[in-house]
Order: sequence, then structure tokens, then C-alpha cells
Amino acid sequence: MAGVQETELYDPVKGWLETLGYEVKSEVGPADVVGVREGADPVVVELKVGFSLTLLQQAVARQAVTDTVYVAVPRWAGKAGWRAFKGNIGLCKRLGLGVLSVRLNDGFVQVHCDPVPFVPRKSKVKKTRLLGEFAKRVGDPNKGGTRGKVVTAYQQEAERCRAYLRDHGPTKGSVVAQSADAPRATTIMRDNHYGWFENVERGVYAAVDLAD
Repeated sequence: MAGVQETELYDPVKGWLETLGYEVKSEVGPADVVGVREGADPVVVELKVGFSLTLLQQAVARQAVTDTVYVAVPRWAGKAGWRAFKGNIGLCKRLGLGVLSVRLNDGFVQVHCDPVPFVPRKSKVKKTRLLGEFAKRVGDPNKGGTRGKVVTAYQQEAERCRAYLRDHGPTKGSVVAQSADAPRATTIMRDNHYGWFENVERGVYAAVDLAD
């Protein structure tokens, strides 16, 4: 954040920790802020004017000292700033880090998450979808890391339907499904996502351009 210094975050963060009963000192060893309270693990807060890989690396390194590590940054500005900030909160949760934002005009400190061990929630639906696509896709037609068009199992099945119609002419969807190893043939040809098919009569489809 332009024009903002990390030192502007210190007093608000120190005051917040003091309200929780911590004695607070700055620049102790490698840590920006350290809070100590009898009967509790020390709290470490790393200050930065914005999220960065350096901030996260420093905060994770402090986990060798204590599990109670926060990062503190100035409060975001605007909807775009909130979207980016929200994404960084999710990343910090996965790293077991707490997140503080500091409103610089009045020093208000907001706690967005506390440092607790992260246990990822698995999605059975997403896992099933991933493995289903893997199983249905023939070969490995794409180059990993591409940002272009990806050949999917759906496209491969549509190509098999088109190839069959080119070789055999107009055919019922059920026949294409069985003969072209395309279980979704009728749906694919009816939806015509790629513009490759036409419905010539009820349940019968043909390839649009045999010369293509």
C-alpha cells in the first residue's frame, strides 16, 4: 500500500494485544511483534503493508517458535481489495496463521481468523467428477500447464459420434451410442454443443459437414 509504513501498524497491534493481557515488545529476534502472557504461549505478529510471499514465509518460519502466529496488514480498500484479501485469508487458514487487519485512520484492529490447525474438507462430488473425467478421457491429449483449449472426455466422445456419422450416414442415437463407444451420444448430438450434428428425423442424427 503506497505511502504506508509497517511502523504504522505497530501501535494498533500492540494495543490490541495489551487488551488481551499480553506484555508486548517489538523487534525481538526475527519477530516484528511478540506478546507474552503468563500461562499462555507467546504470540508473534508479522507486520507488512500488504500480503506477499515474503510475509507468508516469515510467518510460517515463526511457527517454529509458537503456534500462535498472526499476520497484520492495513485494511483493504474497495470490493476488489476485499476479494483479494478474502482469498489471502483462506490461504492463511491453510497455513495455520491468524489474520489481522488494521484500519489506519483510527487504529481499529479486526481479527479475521485465529491461528488454528487446518483440516481440509474434502468434496466427494468434486473427487467423483475429477476421477470420472480421468476415466472417460482417452489417452492424454493435452499438455500440462496449458491455458488454451483443453480436450475433454466429452469432446472426445462427440468426435467419436461425428466420425461414426461420417462413415455410416444418418443414424439413430442409440446405435451411435453402442457402436461408437459413446454412451452419451444421443444427448451430445441433441445438445450439439460443437455444431457438428443435425437432427434429420426423430432420434436420427447426421454430421453437419462431411467435408470438414
